[in-house]
Amino acid sequence: MKKRKILIAGNWKMYKTPQETREFLEELKSKVSSITQINIAVCPPFTSLIVAKQILEGSNIKLGAQNVFYEEEGAFTGEISCKMLKDAGCEFVIIGHSERRKYFQEDDTLINKKIKAVLKHSMKPIFCIGETLQEREENKTFEVLNIQLEEGLRGISIEDMKNIVIAYEPVWAIGTGKTATSSQAQEAHRFIRDYISKKFSSSLSEEVIILYGGSIKPHNIKELVSQEDVDGGLVGGASLSIDSFVSIIQNSIL
Repeated sequence: MKKRKILIAGNWKMYKTPQETREFLEELKSKVSSITQINIAVCPPFTSLIVAKQILEGSNIKLGAQNVFYEEEGAFTGEISCKMLKDAGCEFVIIGHSERRKYFQEDDTLINKKIKAVLKHSMKPIFCIGETLQEREENKTFEVLNIQLEEGLRGISIEDMKNIVIAYEPVWAIGTGKTATSSQAQEAHRFIRDYISKKFSSSLSEEVIILYGGSIKPHNIKELVSQEDVDGGLVGGASLSIDSFVSIIQNSIL
């Protein structure tokens, strides 16, 4: 039995209108209402957060956002602040997803600022790291993870670290149908936990939740979360279907 409680978080990316969100969450809420063994979260688009907050209030499903800007407020057209997300009921905020890094050129310095802003507003960053296929083939996985951890967590205290969730997402496995083998996932998660142990403390490293992300499906989640250092999943495409997401949640109960 894991001492860390498994977390399954759905990243909806740029899918679902507020009405679609309402219908999906009403059904999800009824189907997972009795599950207390693991934590469940959904991260809809910004436009669906208020609807989601209303539906999920009092339920066992937590709410998260997919991104945020680090400034409190100001002339930043198109951006969303931590204060806005907090008021919309968010407990989690995904930071540094590979799609943000790739399409919007988010670098480690920007990601570090966002992590600190989220922590300041008493929410939990889901800090995403991971290597590309080329980096893995060149045996640079640990080198890349080390840099992303070093820069992303720069200036973070032990107290702050207690509220950070890390998501290992090999870029080559996101939306491709490829999944890291359970041993590949475990190896990367062990590296991350060892990094936290050296950088912060060994006792803290045993508390930090480290998720796996990358083509998670109902048939592969159980083997993944059975690994010693894999504490759940950040689920992309499979979280958009009620049947597959519920199956993933159920199959995560060890």
